[in-house]
Amino acid sequence: MSPVRKRARMPIVIVSIFVALVGGLVAYTHVMSALIAATYPPTGQFVAVDGGRLHYLEKSPSGATRGTVLLLHGASGSAADMMIPLGDGLATRGFRVIAMDRPGLGWSDRPDGRADAEPARQAALIRQGLDALGVTNVIVVGHSLAGMAACALALDDADITRGLVLIAPVTHPWPRGDVNWYYNVAAAPVLGEIFTETVALPAGMAALESGLAGVFAPQATPDQYAERTGAARVFRPASFRANAQDFTAAFEDVTRQAPRLHEISAPTAIVTGDHDSIVLTKIHSYGSARDIPGATLTVLPGVGHSPHWADPETVIHAIEDVADRAGAAALITR
Repeated sequence: MSPVRKRARMPIVIVSIFVALVGGLVAYTHVMSALIAATYPPTGQFVAVDGGRLHYLEKSPSGATRGTVLLLHGASGSAADMMIPLGDGLATRGFRVIAMDRPGLGWSDRPDGRADAEPARQAALIRQGLDALGVTNVIVVGHSLAGMAACALALDDADITRGLVLIAPVTHPWPRGDVNWYYNVAAAPVLGEIFTETVALPAGMAALESGLAGVFAPQATPDQYAERTGAARVFRPASFRANAQDFTAAFEDVTRQAPRLHEISAPTAIVTGDHDSIVLTKIHSYGSARDIPGATLTVLPGVGHSPHWADPETVIHAIEDVADRAGAAALITR
């Protein structure tokens, strides 16, 4: 073959290799997504909301109930992240416990796509789920990015929000509003679909252990955390896009919501660690304690971004304290 003909064929060869590579990544993503879904199927129940369903886990006390506690997980997680460390302890103390997969994560639907990244919209869907379950009074517990939705419930659904507990929450604007570049890519309308259907899952699976280590540092990742919580589910294309949308919308959302925190009337407790490398404690936790009337703040020395795993008893005590304060306030207003 002449050199000229060889050069002419080069673009065809390159395109063919590229198409084969992309096709292989798409096939791998679809096969692995199906395998992840089969390995970590829904273990709870579903409740209908406008346009879809929310998946939730539930534990009930053996005797009389002290009320209902709603557990809301942070970014990249699911209901199991909250239920495993807190559920049994709360049920033993007499609480009905409901842990929900936030819209688009775990096994919950995301009916309106990108619009459901807004905390007020997530709170509205969660409220619909609580109404369907007959929950009229609830202590809302939100970890990390779910701090926004938890505060939205306390602001816009004060009639059912009996108390509020924030764990290492995201509640205030932070310097520059930066998020990791791959979330910006994944949240983009067209490029995001290409990215999540090809690269996100294999790259995410490769980085899963190191990513979890960063979330729990300086504590060690809990034994078999990924298996117990089904952490790999977040790498499925639709879930990864939903998670990325939550991240990329967060700065504007807290910028709008933070000035309203002084309107929260529910008894509030904040539990955080002083070694959190994920969320800036002095901006978010200290800011929440400053802005929410009557809020208490517990800072755990040497603890990172997951106080509910590092010291679940302190978190449970904070929930009990909020429940007691809410009960006392109800007696005073009668």
